[in-house]
Amino acid sequence: MKMRKDSIHILVVDDEQAIRDVFFMAIEHAGYLCSTAGSGMEALDLLERNRIDVVITDIQMPGLSGIDLVKKIKEKFDSDIIVMTGFVEDFTYEKIIELGARDFIHKPVRLNELLIRLRRVLNERKLLQQRNQAFEELREAYLDTVNRLVLAAEYKDEDTGDHILRMSRYSALLAEKMGLGKEDVQMVLYSSPMHDIGKIGIPDSILLKNGKLTSKEFEIMKKHTLIGGNILADSKSKILDSARVIALFHHEKWNGKGYPKGAAGEEIPLFARIVALVDTFDALTSKRPYKDPYPAEIACDIIRKERAEHFDPDITDTFLGHFAEFWEIRKQIGTMEDISIRDFVWSERDREGIVT
Repeated sequence: MKMRKDSIHILVVDDEQAIRDVFFMAIEHAGYLCSTAGSGMEALDLLERNRIDVVITDIQMPGLSGIDLVKKIKEKFDSDIIVMTGFVEDFTYEKIIELGARDFIHKPVRLNELLIRLRRVLNERKLLQQRNQAFEELREAYLDTVNRLVLAAEYKDEDTGDHILRMSRYSALLAEKMGLGKEDVQMVLYSSPMHDIGKIGIPDSILLKNGKLTSKEFEIMKKHTLIGGNILADSKSKILDSARVIALFHHEKWNGKGYPKGAAGEEIPLFARIVALVDTFDALTSKRPYKDPYPAEIACDIIRKERAEHFDPDITDTFLGHFAEFWEIRKQIGTMEDISIRDFVWSERDREGIVT
């Protein structure tokens, strides 16, 4: 008896019982686990309840046709597909492959040919899975390197690691609530933590100063946007280019009174507008060398007053409309002092305006 390849599961779909029986015996004899279905709907039910590696399906079947079955499999499952038909004039190889099938066999099918085609599809599937695994490992290594670079830029702040994680979560949540697509949500998730990477070029005497910055010191502080943009410039990586834009523009204001370029409104890239708001929210609700954390009500009030001034009005409305979810992230990640409105005191820096 042959050793069963239990990790590989094949599904045969055909409305003819005799064909299903013959294919079942051949595939099981080859060492694979095999299931059969007499209709497209029965096949979908099996796919819902089992992990299927390869589906071998006829095209001409009553009810749900093989073509429609292929479409539904590609929409919902990751199984590879081999299509078989005796109606060569109606279905070309190119048409079937365009639908998403991996291979196309003419009926009547010789069992030897079926098994050869099946092994080839399984080998391609294995190679693709290995490539995807290698890509995922490379992506994780890449993101880990980026994260370490950000930590290096702000290592003097004991809250840096938590701040980076919160910024990532805030930005992705706000992008999602704004209705951005999955790719954009992922992009801002990974690129937003690099918004302040340019601070690596700012002296500690300014970064860690307890009191209000002088005009000269503030001019030096503002350069962190340009430094960050330069550090991240000329990268072929979409994530790093997105981070460059965020680093450069996240201190611009909707009214055009921000820095470094004085951009206004939708001249400011969307990701930078998102990060501008959540970065301010995190600064307001966190302890800094120059301030204690502000209560949620005060933070909300400051952000509300800056609608259409500092912040994009639509982004502001979305943030405030889902504030409880952002506050929950703030409570979950990092230390947090519960400051009541009764005990609240404005910091010296913030008496003259919003946190910068």
